[in-house]
Amino acid sequence: MSNQNQNQNQNQNQNQNQNQVDNINSKDFLIGSLIGSMIGASMALLFAPKSGKEVREDLNQGASYVRERAGEWKDVAYEKGNEIGSRAKESSSQLSKNVSVKSQEFGEKVRNKVEGFRSTNDEAEEAAEEVAQAIEEAAEELERQQEQEQDQETTTSSTTNY
Repeated sequence: MSNQNQNQNQNQNQNQNQNQVDNINSKDFLIGSLIGSMIGASMALLFAPKSGKEVREDLNQGASYVRERAGEWKDVAYEKGNEIGSRAKESSSQLSKNVSVKSQEFGEKVRNKVEGFRSTNDEAEEAAEEVAQAIEEAAEELERQQEQEQDQETTTSSTTNY
């Protein structure tokens, strides 16, 4: 049973890592597109056969457009960061609840086994080891979840800085 749980946890971790890589690649692409469009627009304005006054007006319009787009991207990044943060909080609270429930269940199993088999210390020790192992696994999962939240918060804060 614990091997199945470990396999499931590994699959979940792999899926989350893939999602993070996809999000980073998407962000890099969007930033590159934005910078490329700004450079392209600037080059087109500089090499267009217009008078100095017209070129300055076009540059001012282009700068206004870029400022508007940057503001929009900032808002989008802020919203995405809030969404990721709220999802992380929800999943960590759910994980905490699961850990608590599992701990109580294993505690009850241990108590039942100890009461039923007071004469056999081996079975009580096995039950205690199962509880300890389950608690350790839950704690490791909680630590991994918190690390992922911190990574997401770091990614979100670096995205909003752009």
